[in-house]
Amino acid sequence: MGSGKAEKPSKNPKKKRKPLGPNRVEAKPKSKRKREKNRADLIESKSDNEKSRDQEVQAAPAAEQQLSFFLDQFQSANGVQLSSLELDSIKDTCIVELSQDMDQEVENLGNHMKAAFGPSWKESLCEKHLLEGKVDPGSPALLIISSSALRSIQLLKGFRSLTKECHAAKLFSKHMKVEEQVSLLKNRVNIASGTPSRIKKLIDIDALGLSRLAVILLDIHPDVKGYSLFTLPQLRDEFWDLYKNYFHQRLLQGDMRICLYGPLTSGTKSSGKKRGVTED
Repeated sequence: MGSGKAEKPSKNPKKKRKPLGPNRVEAKPKSKRKREKNRADLIESKSDNEKSRDQEVQAAPAAEQQLSFFLDQFQSANGVQLSSLELDSIKDTCIVELSQDMDQEVENLGNHMKAAFGPSWKESLCEKHLLEGKVDPGSPALLIISSSALRSIQLLKGFRSLTKECHAAKLFSKHMKVEEQVSLLKNRVNIASGTPSRIKKLIDIDALGLSRLAVILLDIHPDVKGYSLFTLPQLRDEFWDLYKNYFHQRLLQGDMRICLYGPLTSGTKSSGKKRGVTED
């Protein structure tokens, strides 16, 4: 027997689509693959822009700009004003222009200096034998000047591939006696790295020679407090004292070039109070 109840319509009937008008076109949803491609294109575009900005930041300034910065630092630190005749005698050819293809990180130091020394880089930076009348003992071709013993050691890591035969000389006071360094400098030295005060002391006592010196690399990267070789007061004074006594004349004569390794910035300014010097 029948229950007498009418059958209920389905709970989920299909909705009928409205007919399209003469000018109405049904929009097709974008496929998943197309959405992913658009997203990838956007990310790649942003990445290219970021790379472009990074390259602009990392690009080494022109020699003329570096020389102007160096001379400004010299005049400011020493309270002098170079005459136009003195300025004209210092050419931008005395500045080592670093490769635009490599940033100024420690791991790139060796390659930067290979380019700076040109075809003679191996003879100047790698050979281990003394040559009478040509290669004097204790006279490096490259001298690195930095703010501390720790930084000096860090920078030498960038030259490991060049110093296997002829070890670099460490010229700082921390954990190293003058007598020990004098003994080391009786051999051939191609690359030396140290702090201004100890370097000057070793030159003063005729242990460190300058007969082969072709490039001095000045590490001007700021430390964690924002200070550098040019801005930490006592350290800055020690450097310029060293420079005036032993390097300035060589620069004027064209016997030596300067490499500024780091950003061209005046860094943290002194408040007039004496600050401790980074341990050397």
